[in-house]
Amino acid sequence: MNYYISDLHIGHQNCIKFDNRPFSTLEEMHDTIVENWNSVVKKDDDVYILGDYAWRNEIGLEILKKLKGKKHLILGNHDKINEHMRKEFVSIEQIKIVKDGEKYVVLCHFPMAHWQGADYGYIHLFGHIHSGRDSRPFDEYRQQMKRRGFPYECHNVGCMLHNYTPVTLEQLIKSE
Repeated sequence: MNYYISDLHIGHQNCIKFDNRPFSTLEEMHDTIVENWNSVVKKDDDVYILGDYAWRNEIGLEILKKLKGKKHLILGNHDKINEHMRKEFVSIEQIKIVKDGEKYVVLCHFPMAHWQGADYGYIHLFGHIHSGRDSRPFDEYRQQMKRRGFPYECHNVGCMLHNYTPVTLEQLIKSE
């Protein structure tokens, strides 16, 4: 099974405030992420983290070791992965295309206006857009492309949008 999540910001105290995350402390946020993650992910599942995994590598490494599944990182603007953390990931890339069931999925930390296969049903998953950013221009463009008859399916997998829990492609499609 494939799972997707982004913008965990492990070790980043300020993200609690600027994302209006429902946690009093980093420890509470980390505990919730580990508990929620491990409640759905199995040992052999693939989990694609679409960027901004950790603000602080030493805490990021500690948390990574607690998370089930085979972890893949799509680099975000805050990911500064050291050699110790690198060993915990199956893959680390800027952008990746995976097959999930019968669907092709383009993974990138950043939302893209046009991605490979967009006109042919490829789905784009992204993060980066937190509650403090205005996603309306991207949402409006997506709706405009759909009105023009293009499949143009994309989803934000930010952890704050999905109860700090990795989600499946099927869950994302159903939530639309």
